[in-house]
Amino acid sequence: MLYVIGIGPGSQATMTMEALDAINDAEVIVGYKTYTHLVKALTVGKEVIKTGMCKEIERCLAAIELAQTGKKVALISSGDAGIYGMAGLILELVTKQNLDVEVRLIPGMTASISAASLLGAPLMHDFCHISLSDLLTPWEVIEKRIIAAAQADFVICFYNPRSRGRADHLERAFELMKPFKAAATPVGVVKSASRKKQEKWITTLGDMDFEPVDMTSLVIVGNQSTYEQNGLMITPRGYEV
Repeated sequence: MLYVIGIGPGSQATMTMEALDAINDAEVIVGYKTYTHLVKALTVGKEVIKTGMCKEIERCLAAIELAQTGKKVALISSGDAGIYGMAGLILELVTKQNLDVEVRLIPGMTASISAASLLGAPLMHDFCHISLSDLLTPWEVIEKRIIAAAQADFVICFYNPRSRGRADHLERAFELMKPFKAAATPVGVVKSASRKKQEKWITTLGDMDFEPVDMTSLVIVGNQSTYEQNGLMITPRGYEV
């Protein structure tokens, strides 16, 4: 059995019961070292295999090989394993090689949902996710998606918004949105959602400060109807209030 588990944004309180049960049932836990640390209290007495960044294929292959020996293996991802996580890669490897491995996908709370709950209700109408990491997607493609989403007036959730190697990507994304979104458009930022160093703040498209944003952050840019009131970011659904 190979469980592919989304452990949520960071705390045990935001994990699903199904995820907790799967981790409890597993004999071996495989994951990025930061994620294995987040579930450390749940892995006492279990074999834990952890790797660093950019080792996704190695992690998946290790989990598959262990599952093929008959062990119950849990491959963990933060958030939801099917949203920028390991679910797709595992299924690609298993199906393309026609491997005899039972895979069970366990959903989790993705970062946009966790961040939105802390900011108010910014995702009440149509929204999309865009990752600003160009490690696997050409930047030219990412730019086209940003422009299209802004033109369509989606609320936009930016994953992987800013890192040392991509210090200017978020600022460039905002420049691409400016012809289609007003400077007063509310923008919410949450860092380390559900973790010890959690921070959140609401600003605007025109006043955005990019420096505090990092890879643990989730940035939500509102649509033309989104507003901020009493410290809350709200996107109306259209009900008459």
